[in-house]
Order: sequence, then C-alpha cells, then structure tokens
Amino acid sequence: MKRRLKVHKEGYAILFSLLTLLVVTNVIVFIETPNRVLSVICMVISILTFSFFLYFFRNPTREVEIDDENLVIAPADGHIVVTEPTEEWEYFEGKKMIQVSIFMSVFSVHANWYPISGIVRYVRHYNGRHMAAFLPKSSHENERSTVVIENENGHKILMRQIAGALARRIVTYSAPNHKCNINEHLGFIKFGSRVDLFLPEGSEIFVEIGEATRGNETIIARLPDNV
Repeated sequence: MKRRLKVHKEGYAILFSLLTLLVVTNVIVFIETPNRVLSVICMVISILTFSFFLYFFRNPTREVEIDDENLVIAPADGHIVVTEPTEEWEYFEGKKMIQVSIFMSVFSVHANWYPISGIVRYVRHYNGRHMAAFLPKSSHENERSTVVIENENGHKILMRQIAGALARRIVTYSAPNHKCNINEHLGFIKFGSRVDLFLPEGSEIFVEIGEATRGNETIIARLPDNV
C-alpha cells in the first residue's frame, strides 16, 4: 500500500502563504527577466524550498499499544541529550527528579505526543529568549510551555516544550483537567527545539545520551511501582 504524505494542521497557513509567495516571485521573474536560465534557477530553488517546508510539517501516523501504565513513551523525534538527576522547581518545588531531554533538529518530526496517559494537572506557557535549544539554560530562559500529567497510578511527570534558536512559536493543546492518552498529540514546536521530561526518582531509564528517539514509539522509561 502506497503511503501518502500527511501534513500537520500547524503547517497549513505557512505552506499556503509560502506557496503564494513563491508563485508570485516566479511569475515576476519570468515576466521581467529575459534570461530564461535565471527563471529556471528561481523555479528550482522555489521547488526545493517548498519541498523542505512540506517535509518539515509532515505528520506521520504512529500508534503504540502498551499494557503498563507506568511506561513513558518518547514525546518527540530527536536525540537524547540529557539523562541526569536534578531538582524541578516550577511545579514540584525543588523535588528531586530525573531529567531526560530530547533535542529536535529541523529535520525531525516536530509534532509532540503525550508520553503517558492520564489527567493534565498543570499547563503554563512562558515567553522567553530563543537561544540554541541544546544549551542547558534554554530549559528555563527560552520560550517554553510546561505540562504536568498524572497517570492512573498517581505518578506525576512534567513535560516541557522548549523553543530553539529558530523556533518562534510553541503550540500546546493541553488544558488543566483534560484527559489525555498516548497516541494523541500534545502540541507542536515550529523549527529547531527541545523537549524535557522530569520523571520521579526511582524511574528506570531505558535510553542513553546520543540515542535516537521516535515520537510515540521509543520507550523512554518505566515509572516506579510505588508513588
């Protein structure tokens, strides 16, 4: 069965605006420039540009089935850049937790999935800087959006979407007291970015620094049996 490229809804307006701009540009170049070689070059550049943006806003269909509510699934495509103990202050008031961070390049799928099923307990968006997303301080200085989810076993985890140097908009669909499930999109980050997960102490981590992840497929960790 032939797969059809699906475009994420967050890309509709950008792709339409870009296509309009490229078409108008090519028409003007074709009319105003007697040199047809230049027209061909302009057309090729336009096709490549539009193709890249179309690829960036791709929306692959991925579904995972698990029989353990304590498994944490990767919320994003990318590479693991952090797995370390830390303290989380925004929601957990300095509680010791384990941070797992995924860096997303411009070539990654930029849709974000819920890492666990449960109830959304907290959502907050912060305006901020747009430094490189792989820098540690980007986690609390860049534009970001924080979501806390509680699963049916009473475990709470924090997921933070962080804008990168190129990203200028974070989209988060979550709302407090909203029931969420794996296989559902939590949001979307436009262009280079990062996702942080803060997991309870005692969680078993299954990924290592440098390892590639696939959103809604890679198993990141297993939460402790006891809350």
